[in-house]
Amino acid sequence: MGPLVRLVVDELRFAYRGRRAREVVFPGLSIQFSPGKTALLGPNGAGKSTLLAFAAGVFLPDRGRVELREDGVDGQREPVPSSSRAFRRQVAWLPQRFEPLAGLTVREHAAYAAWLKGASRAEAKDRALAALETVGLADLADRKATALSGGQRQRLGLAGALAHEARVILLDEPSAGLDPLQRERLRDLVAGLSEEIVVVVATHQTEDVGEEYTDVVVLDRGEVRFQGRRPDLLAQAVAREPTQSDPLREAYRRLVTEEA
Repeated sequence: MGPLVRLVVDELRFAYRGRRAREVVFPGLSIQFSPGKTALLGPNGAGKSTLLAFAAGVFLPDRGRVELREDGVDGQREPVPSSSRAFRRQVAWLPQRFEPLAGLTVREHAAYAAWLKGASRAEAKDRALAALETVGLADLADRKATALSGGQRQRLGLAGALAHEARVILLDEPSAGLDPLQRERLRDLVAGLSEEIVVVVATHQTEDVGEEYTDVVVLDRGEVRFQGRRPDLLAQAVAREPTQSDPLREAYRRLVTEEA
């Protein structure tokens, strides 16, 4: 896979332009995501989906920078900006509403994702089969992708990211609409991802933030309220109320405003 990378957002400024006023989403957001698993936690309307869209290169910043930085043996190498093809080849983004392409089988869909990111047709085919094994969809390889259930579609989206050997995987509310068993399987899949890649999972539910996440970012109204290790966030609640039965939820509640 090569040297490790960090996903860096530096002084990102962004506002929606409405008819009457500009709605500021990010007044100047700076944040870094390192290899490992990070939960991006925040209420609805906090800017999580918009941030992941910038982090995936889907949106390009007018002000600020989004880039990959690689620490080479001989020092810092040139950053890779989100506007470049090299950036998009290394970053996988699974939006909240993932819709498979019509007409493709499950195997073809995963292979197509790898081919789009630069793999040869032969490489894409081999990687697709391995990725489908990883997410538990190998038995459905010949089924039409559009015939999959909601939970299976989320796993197919993840298989596409694995097939093109992304160094950054961004998952936007992947547990939305899943039943408890599907959510548990998704958590197991996330837990099994390599610690050498950057994995960011956005959610507004504290129960999704299990021990598989080493880091937590709490985002509210376009600003970072907390970034650090999961135990440090838990300690904030325990220090205030040692008998708290759900310290993560309590710490989160103290950091954010009411949901938008």
